[in-house]
Amino acid sequence: MAIFNDFGTIANIIWIVLFVAMIFLYPKMMITQMLWKLDQTLSMLDGYTKKAKGITTRKISKSPSKELSEKIENFLEFFAIQPVNLDPYGIVKKIEHIEVLSEKRFKHFVKRVAPKMSEEEQANTMMTLAGTMSLNQISKIVKHFIELIKKTKSWQLGLILQMQLPLIERISKALLRGTEAFANGWPVGDSVGGMVVAKMAGKSEMKPIEEDTVMARKRIKGKSVILIKAGGPGGRLGRLGKAVEKMSKRQKVAKIITVDAAAKLEGEKTGSVAEGVGVAIGGLGVDRAYIESLAVSKDIPLDTFVIKMSQEEAIMPMHLDVLKSSGKVVSMVEDNIAETRERGVIIVVGVGNTCGIGNDAKSVESADRTIRKAAQIMKRRDEEEKPKKRWWDFGF
Repeated sequence: MAIFNDFGTIANIIWIVLFVAMIFLYPKMMITQMLWKLDQTLSMLDGYTKKAKGITTRKISKSPSKELSEKIENFLEFFAIQPVNLDPYGIVKKIEHIEVLSEKRFKHFVKRVAPKMSEEEQANTMMTLAGTMSLNQISKIVKHFIELIKKTKSWQLGLILQMQLPLIERISKALLRGTEAFANGWPVGDSVGGMVVAKMAGKSEMKPIEEDTVMARKRIKGKSVILIKAGGPGGRLGRLGKAVEKMSKRQKVAKIITVDAAAKLEGEKTGSVAEGVGVAIGGLGVDRAYIESLAVSKDIPLDTFVIKMSQEEAIMPMHLDVLKSSGKVVSMVEDNIAETRERGVIIVVGVGNTCGIGNDAKSVESADRTIRKAAQIMKRRDEEEKPKKRWWDFGF
């Protein structure tokens, strides 16, 4: 009996020692495991960034020199400082000024490194650069926090970053595919607004009205309609707000209709369509501010139609469900035009990046084939990248 009592005492002592040891060792074990996972993600992000840089460099030159690679590497560090907003008066003009300067710098750089490219290809190259720049920035930020966690041994900071990893990985993958889409001139999800307006234009010629922006006049359902979008098929966003403002000075405007992509909630179907009021233009808000100010001053109704998709789908090659919805939106906009009772011209604005989308219905037919081809490529890649189940996963 004494032997068993001694054994029980020894066992209790061992358990106490292990318990005390775990109190001190467990946080270190958790940080080590956490850093291992974070380093894996960083390695993946660095790989995405490297691929994006390769896509951008090859877009500019099939046999890039070391000097060209260094120029692109340096330009990826380009940044724009938002203007001070302590006094909100005049903030829109300040933001617009910085936005225009940034765009000019992008155009200047692309013209300098690829002077022989067509204007459309240069526009796509600008968007390719922007996608690469975003990936590079994400990779740098994640690396910054990982180094900070290693220095401070902060488990709490590691948890915060680890909880964001699934979203960071999804967005980074989408950015890489979006960068490839811009380089190849494939329409992305955000191009659907321009696609709807190009379909409505039919054979009507769209002429420049503002920088990177085109317009066409057409009779639809017996009403005089002005169609406005960013000029395609190069990747552009246009000066939609200024274009609408310019047209409103020439004639009475009965209504302004905007068509754009919109972020869907998880559980909502990609390609579902919603109708509302207001101005559906994202970004920094300059174009939206122009149109809202105009509508308030002249009491102009604002109708909007949005095609829903996830944040990732907006920057990736266009989803087939979004493509199918574009025809439905054309019918809905035309019905809205027919029901308009106010006198004057109706302005329809196709919002979004026009990469791969030209300025008439014929160009949309070509874009349709490109979208279907790109969708097959993406589907094949998804199948290849899908993790293979192993017998020890037990179905999880």
